[in-house]
Amino acid sequence: MALGAIGVSTGTLSAEANQPRPGLLRRSIAPQAGRTPTMRSLRLGLADLHFSDADPEAWAQHAVERQLRAVNAPGVDLNDKDRINAIVAAVEKRNLVIAEVGRWVNLLDADPVRRANNLQFITDGLAIADELDARCCVTIAGSFNEVHWAGQHPRNVTREHFDITVENARKIIDAVKPRRTKFTYEPVGWMTPDTADSYLRLIRAVNRREFAVHLDIANTINTPDKYWNNTRLINETFDKLGQWIVGAHFKDLRWVNAPNIHFQQQVVGEGSIDFGTYLTRMAQLPFEAPLIIEHMHNADEYNRSRDHLFKVGESVGVSFG
Repeated sequence: MALGAIGVSTGTLSAEANQPRPGLLRRSIAPQAGRTPTMRSLRLGLADLHFSDADPEAWAQHAVERQLRAVNAPGVDLNDKDRINAIVAAVEKRNLVIAEVGRWVNLLDADPVRRANNLQFITDGLAIADELDARCCVTIAGSFNEVHWAGQHPRNVTREHFDITVENARKIIDAVKPRRTKFTYEPVGWMTPDTADSYLRLIRAVNRREFAVHLDIANTINTPDKYWNNTRLINETFDKLGQWIVGAHFKDLRWVNAPNIHFQQQVVGEGSIDFGTYLTRMAQLPFEAPLIIEHMHNADEYNRSRDHLFKVGESVGVSFG
């Protein structure tokens, strides 16, 4: 059956499946009721850290020199075992972790050949993440927009979109059966998942222990209430999804003065997101989840964002190791 033609009825799941359940998260320690969560040191990475095909050692060392303890996975072919082993060795030697394998293509491409190729590309990405011992493979659910791979479309907020998103996650996970990593969708404000509650519904429907949460608070801010009350939004999101979060993206938002609502991404610290609460809740997770600063325009903006997080972390008692 062609992708997109399969509906998923969450009503057919077992009673156990309809309860949120944590995946097999490495180094996980369940929080004890009535106790203040332990604050752990965070691992920070920058999305502008480019990989040198010739030298994994230089790439990993550059991360250390920029005061980082996490990196995004470089591009590598699943069959290039020597390269995979070299990357893993370079990371382990410096006590780094690979936060994610990003696979940014459209799972709902209007062209059936491209859609099938994209599904295979992400499936290979999950397999690579498992080989690299990355925390997750991350993508977005995809868009019916025929012009922009992640653009808005009325069908993106329908049950049809949700059902296809569930089916794609199951297909990808079942094809790989990962042992050490997770498959995740990054939330987007105009498609599944766009809220903590929609992510919970997705977790229940996918019903796979290898499915987890990749968080980006900025992506979930799509109303004035969420913008002005993002501290509440952050706490609600962690309260509902914390046990599944395996990684996060960080960037800031500023409300641009315009006739219609428009939130523009900013250097971390130059917008309105409450990073003190964001860092504190990340540090209180019962397992280690790296965070990656992304979508800056140049190295200076990445460094300023990093330095701001270091400063905020110091003020709220969060260490970056």
